[in-house]
Amino acid sequence: MHRPTSSRRPEGLFVGLCTLDVVQLVHHVPGPDEKLTSHQQVVAAGGPAANAAVTFSHLGGAAGLLTGIGSHPLGVAVAAELRDLGVRVRDLATDSAEPPAVSSILVTESTGDRAVASTNATGFRLTPPDDLDALVAACDIVEFDGHHMELATATARVARTVGRRTVLDGGSWKAGTEKLLPWIDVAVCSADFRPPGTTTPADVLRFLTEHGVVWSAVSRGGRPIEWAGPEGAGTVEVPVVRVADTLGAGDVLHGALTHHLAGQGHLTPYAFVEALRAAAGVASRACASFGTRAWLRGS
Repeated sequence: MHRPTSSRRPEGLFVGLCTLDVVQLVHHVPGPDEKLTSHQQVVAAGGPAANAAVTFSHLGGAAGLLTGIGSHPLGVAVAAELRDLGVRVRDLATDSAEPPAVSSILVTESTGDRAVASTNATGFRLTPPDDLDALVAACDIVEFDGHHMELATATARVARTVGRRTVLDGGSWKAGTEKLLPWIDVAVCSADFRPPGTTTPADVLRFLTEHGVVWSAVSRGGRPIEWAGPEGAGTVEVPVVRVADTLGAGDVLHGALTHHLAGQGHLTPYAFVEALRAAAGVASRACASFGTRAWLRGS
């Protein structure tokens, strides 16, 4: 299922969304016609796949990002920051001069809760590159965030063909997700991921198993992660931290999980639980500081 990594850096390919995040730390979310001054601001590359790739790189892996950004000056800045953070960017939208997707984010200072508005991946329809087979074969593991679904499904099919493990960040149920699931080995979903007919984490885990996913889990913020696999099921405790900002916590969780799984051979319940526990520890550290980059300087 995977290519042994021995002592070299694990290679991860991340497929999905890249945005420009504008994050404001506020006392409260403003109401209609209300203006307020934020306490802090962060402007950085964002998106689940991009943030997961940054995490993978920070933990010592070699991360590649397959996405659409474009040649607009804002997009150029986004790609440059990712490269500075060690991520190899493969932009499939270089012929577009349109601005990249921008996520406007308000983080409430007292709770760390975030409110997000974004166009996500609606601006680009990405065509799989001619060298997709080679890109996938060169890595150990492939992670998807469910955006750019046509590209994701094509890449996941190649990964299954060449024996590379696939990981899904299920942030929410999206059109076409049912076509991607049969090619996914590991899926870790948020509490907002609700396939048709599901209401509880147990429902979601059962749905994923019925659609071909071997190992699955549902994360629920600071509550225990629920998981299921072919040899059992259970929960993983999440470390308790003083939360400053929950933005990107799930992205960090998936980047760390992908890093821990990259060197694994046959997965066992013990190995899966340990990977979830380690990833939850990294994600919790990221929640202890404002923005998606401060934690990189503190660990």
